Amino acid sequence: MSRPPSPCPAGGGRRVVFVFNVALAFMPGLYACTYLRTIMSDFASSCFSPSQPAFVILRSLTSVQSPRLSDPMSAKSKPRPRTKPPGQRRDDLMNAAQQLFLQQGVASTTIEQITSTADVAKGTFYLYFSSKDDVLAALGDRYGQDRLATVRAAVALKPADDWAGKLAAWAAATVSGYLDSIRLHDILFYGSRPPTREGLVDNVTIDFLCDLLQAGSSAHAWSIEDPRFVAVFLFSALHGVVDDADIKEKHVNRARLVHRLQQLCFRAVSLPSN
Repeated sequence: MSRPPSPCPAGGGRRVVFVFNVALAFMPGLYACTYLRTIMSDFASSCFSPSQPAFVILRSLTSVQSPRLSDPMSAKSKPRPRTKPPGQRRDDLMNAAQQLFLQQGVASTTIEQITSTADVAKGTFYLYFSSKDDVLAALGDRYGQDRLATVRAAVALKPADDWAGKLAAWAAATVSGYLDSIRLHDILFYGSRPPTREGLVDNVTIDFLCDLLQAGSSAHAWSIEDPRFVAVFLFSALHGVVDDADIKEKHVNRARLVHRLQQLCFRAVSLPSN
């Protein structure tokens, strides 16, 4: 029997091979696959009938979907903040200034060095501070608040009715905080400007001690005529003896120093030394 004539036009197979080779040579892989799928689909439609297996196989091959390349630009990444909150930017400037003051002193530190260390433009400095003295004053205020927070936390650990324990905790925490940061204290309050009389007696640590003494008097834990007078006396005495020990002793005996100051506090409010 003679074979039925092929519905495929003469040379159709060769043309498909030729187109396939050209597509691979001149088109990127993704576009070549898309183009060839169209060509092969048309070729299959013209060459085979749906009842022939070859049509099914070829149609299956041409119906394969090309993988979709992900567009890196379309991926939405979480945007990074371009600016910091004002409070954080101010803290960055203060931290940079404190670091430089400790390293090279206040006089040798410039505003350009502060802004460079804080990684901000020079103009940003003047959004928060008017001068180097202004940032120095801000550091002094922060120093006082940090020391007060430490003292307040130590006193809060004592039972509500343990007034002697609270007074002893005030003395111990104040001494330790001063000794731990005495170099920074001297730079902020003595290094670039002479201490003022107001600064020596008007600060948050004295205010806290005054309130503590007044509360103890109200609770009949001790009897003192003028809590403010006693608070200024104890604070000034504490700073004086700590300065003397830091200058004259190579290694300050903290335990002995704290014990002696606690005994002084007890005598000042007429409590037994023990």
